Amino acid sequence: MSDSETQEPYDLTYREDAPRIRTREGVELYYESSGDGPAITMLNNFFVTAPFWRSHTQVLAKNHRIVSYDLANHGASVRLGQEPTWKEHAADVIGLLDALGIDATYLVATSASCQLARDLALAHPDRVKGLVLAGPVFGLKSMRRHRQFNRAMLQTLQSSGMAALYNHIYPAVVSGQMNEEGGTPGFLGLRESFLAMSTPDQITNGIGLVQTGDPSSTLLSQVAAPSLLVLGDDDMLLSTQRGHEVAALFPDGRCAIIPGAGHMPFLDDPELFETLVAEFVEEVESRA
Repeated sequence: MSDSETQEPYDLTYREDAPRIRTREGVELYYESSGDGPAITMLNNFFVTAPFWRSHTQVLAKNHRIVSYDLANHGASVRLGQEPTWKEHAADVIGLLDALGIDATYLVATSASCQLARDLALAHPDRVKGLVLAGPVFGLKSMRRHRQFNRAMLQTLQSSGMAALYNHIYPAVVSGQMNEEGGTPGFLGLRESFLAMSTPDQITNGIGLVQTGDPSSTLLSQVAAPSLLVLGDDDMLLSTQRGHEVAALFPDGRCAIIPGAGHMPFLDDPELFETLVAEFVEEVESRA
């Protein structure tokens, strides 16, 4: 059952007793950790917060350690005077892993945060055991379409506000199948969660940072970590054929397709998404 069909907003409440972790000078991050086993760290895409992942990792948490956190300047983490750079966000992940005693982790990224996962794998190959990239923003050359979409989102946000931004994003990011099945109740349920997770400033700063990422496809050939691209066959950015072609740019990459899913395929089929992640981790662990 897709998230839209449930018609219920996510439980996005923060754990009041959760400690913050200091990752670098002046930065403390909200985080959640559950389960035991190989560590899987969830990377947010500036539109979601740490509590969001509870609904999409319940099965994984039975045999894995799931770590989620809020990016600096987002959610319940520290507020800074200036948006961190990609390099600083990467340093925060390493600081988080160090504080939690995690030597190496699998990274699950979605949309824009796939850039952060890539950068971490390149800069800290010893700390990244594998990548799961859901709805990646990579192309065979660059991703001009993604940057155009980001600019359009910013224009909508600045001219008309958060509700209008949601109206803009929903039909593009959510698959046609999920849109039809969820109908108006599904649309409204996800809107409530969307409006609760971010502020206009957070989204503006996040999208601005996304536009500064290096879009070059040549970087993908330098990623040593095993990489799984999870793509919906109704993704707004990549066709299924192009997804397989992008996956082939990684030295150890492949692409899994979720039928009927959109740009955030874990929304359309949460069960299959968790299964794909678990199978990927199991396979990589078996190589050790």
